[in-house]
Amino acid sequence: MSLTNPFGDVEISDPQAMRALAHPVRLAILSFLQRNGPATATGLSAHVGATPSVTSWHLRHLAGFGLVTDADPDEVPGDRRQRWWKAVARGFSVRMGTDPDSQAAGRALGEQLMVTAQEQVAAWTAQVAPTLPPEWVLHAGVSNTTVPLTVDELADLAAKIDKLIAPYVHRAGADAPDGARKVRILRHYLPS
Repeated sequence: MSLTNPFGDVEISDPQAMRALAHPVRLAILSFLQRNGPATATGLSAHVGATPSVTSWHLRHLAGFGLVTDADPDEVPGDRRQRWWKAVARGFSVRMGTDPDSQAAGRALGEQLMVTAQEQVAAWTAQVAPTLPPEWVLHAGVSNTTVPLTVDELADLAAKIDKLIAPYVHRAGADAPDGARKVRILRHYLPS
């Protein structure tokens, strides 16, 4: 795993790690830790739909691929007798190889990510969108554009978008201006 992209995200290229993360509970665990910071298996269990013991098993599995690790004692509140976990990075990206195993594992993870994205959009639409102030409603939502691109142009466009977003990703919450909200940006590049 490397942290070489503009966001400082973990880059996943191992097919076994892709398959591990394609499990909905593991993906939910990692997503929760990335958004909310350190948690225990018991604290996570209610958010990921699994018992604390099953959540703990999935955490150890994710740790085996370097996606989560033990939180530093100064990062956790209260009782330090419990095992606290944290994500190793705020996000991840996937780099599939050209071999059939990598392609199959990448497709499995991609399918789970699409399901998760659809669930996130549905939850946002039902729970958050109706409560947004008008000035936020003007700029929230989705767009859908088809653009003719070569593979090199698509790679260049994706890199430029990453570079444009990166300074906002790296800005710590304390450094964000007054009135800032967390904004989830979902990007899908879907060649036809």
